[in-house]
Amino acid sequence: MLKIQEIRELIKLIDKSSINEFKYENDGSKIVLKKNGGAAVSYQTEEAYAQPVVTQAPPVREQVPAVEAVKESPEVKQETKAPEEDASLHKVVSPMVGTFYSASSPDAEAFVKPGDQVSKDSIVCIIEAMKLFNEIESEVNGEIVKVLVENGQLVEYGQPLFLVKAE
Repeated sequence: MLKIQEIRELIKLIDKSSINEFKYENDGSKIVLKKNGGAAVSYQTEEAYAQPVVTQAPPVREQVPAVEAVKESPEVKQETKAPEEDASLHKVVSPMVGTFYSASSPDAEAFVKPGDQVSKDSIVCIIEAMKLFNEIESEVNGEIVKVLVENGQLVEYGQPLFLVKAE
């Protein structure tokens, strides 16, 4: 179950992004964040004592491009949730919600690319969350087989980022 501070951080991230709706489910808990000018947060859990958390979102101007962005987002989710399923490959997953960066700066070379050898604790990417840049390290020694996300893409907690052929 997420703590109230983590929920507040999620609200701020969604507010600053172009995402209009965000859903998160884990162990019977469900969080839905929407940016449509009305109630911004609903929180449900299997426990009988949980109270809903409702926050007033700033008004959002209705525009046709926003509707098109909502139509495109399910396709993006399908692409990111359909990585190659190979039991021998280790998945490096995102430890947080944030923006994925493959390099330390826009003009720098990517930390890793397919075919590169990585060692345990070598930096493979950066995830920006709440204006903090967090270096993500490989948990295993091996070879990068595939990069599953694109530079600048918003990633979710637990989302696979890389496939690594462990040694």
